[in-house]
Amino acid sequence: MTGWELTPDWLRARAAASPNSVALMIDDRAWTFSRLDVLVDGLCGYLTRRGIERGEHVALMMPNSLAAVACIYASARLGAVLVPLNGRLTAAELNWQIDQADCSHLLCLDTSEALAKTSIAGQVHLHVLPANADEVEALLLASSIESFPSPQSHDPSAIQAIVFTSGTTGRPKGAMITYTNHFWSAVGSAFKLGVQPDDRWLVCLPLYHVGGQAILFRSCLYGTTAVVHDGFDVDAVMNSLATKRITLVSLVPTMLERLLRGGLSRAMAPALRLILLGGAAAPPALLAAAHAADLPVAVTYGLTEAASQVATAQPDEARRKPGSAGRSLLFSSIQIEDPHGRLPAGEPGEIVVTGPTVMAGYYNDPADTDVTLRDGRLHTGDVGYLDEDGDLWILDRRDDLIVSGGENVYPAEVEQVLREYPGVAAACVVGLPHPEWGQQVAAVVVPVHGNVVTESELRAFTRARLAGYKQPRALVFADELPLTASGKVRRRNVAEQLAAMLEPSK
Repeated sequence: MTGWELTPDWLRARAAASPNSVALMIDDRAWTFSRLDVLVDGLCGYLTRRGIERGEHVALMMPNSLAAVACIYASARLGAVLVPLNGRLTAAELNWQIDQADCSHLLCLDTSEALAKTSIAGQVHLHVLPANADEVEALLLASSIESFPSPQSHDPSAIQAIVFTSGTTGRPKGAMITYTNHFWSAVGSAFKLGVQPDDRWLVCLPLYHVGGQAILFRSCLYGTTAVVHDGFDVDAVMNSLATKRITLVSLVPTMLERLLRGGLSRAMAPALRLILLGGAAAPPALLAAAHAADLPVAVTYGLTEAASQVATAQPDEARRKPGSAGRSLLFSSIQIEDPHGRLPAGEPGEIVVTGPTVMAGYYNDPADTDVTLRDGRLHTGDVGYLDEDGDLWILDRRDDLIVSGGENVYPAEVEQVLREYPGVAAACVVGLPHPEWGQQVAAVVVPVHGNVVTESELRAFTRARLAGYKQPRALVFADELPLTASGKVRRRNVAEQLAAMLEPSK
């Protein structure tokens, strides 16, 4: 076999097929596929002269930027394994991930050089690129050699990246994502969402998450444009939706909520055909507000271990079944199981995913790999059910399930009721140890800014809507919830803070 079957250097192939199509937009600048291909050649020359070789694990600690995009494509061309890192972590957390992933090199921008040096503690080679796009482009053009060779013997089933999970319930695990995973994720997404020649996919998710990288690779495979933002900013996203002909954008619920508060409506995003909403459960009230604004929201369920998107409900389906994540993507399948086997429609259990997007395992972690991957089937740890139509409904993380007095309590159900109370912006429900019941239900509630919510009124509201064993026994108000960079609530932090606050009252 020859050609693309033996190499996942999709940028080289795309640059040959449609060299003048716009590959990337950042701020007010654009790069065609041919121009980006040249820059990646230059970066490959730059990195090889600094000792990076095929097969090495290369950590990448950069915000969304031209340099970060070039590094992602260059690692594929070099045959190196990328280890994207969250620059918002502490030096100790970064050091642990760098060590856990056996990284020999770290790439960063000059704006984060100090943190990078502290994180590696002299253990790996550090390479610093300029943050300024003009400077990095000049550097890469000066480093270019004539058509850096793609690794023709590079197996598409090789590991593209070790992507650490967000660690909302414990220490992060490094999911090994292959090029094959990304390819079939792109294929399944294309069959589900369609591809238009003028598509522009807005990337305001961090590129160190699998969802951000997935958009880059999909846009490259489709020959469409990725519009990259350096993080999420309401005004910047609103401006891009209004002026840059954005057709697709991936958001988490907290992002969509902030955009709606900023006044986003379909009229302000004239080219928009889909908002992919994932990363956390989509509250029905949020979906109702988005539908009232005539926004085309497609609810998705995905996870790092399956290269992002697993199931999606198209906007009309999301309107008809608010809260459902729809059906699985083509070539993937979802089953609901308990320890005894597959469960019938309507019965809640663990969500198990099969298909070509399932990761190769957790790097350097055989114990967790054995628990999560069984005969190639991904046991997600998420709890949900399939309805009679085969649509998926997410209830909770299995680890988040609260067992109080022998009764199962799903935090998402309690959170939904709390959020339905007028004046409540957000809520997080966790289980805390209890000497009699095993666990007690506890909640942190964030009021809408400027609103006053009283505990007595809120409790009266929940008592009318939830069974007694589901009632929050501890109820605390806060200005905000601790979030990961992707907008997920850090439940472990909430539980620790609640336990510390309530300890004196024991």
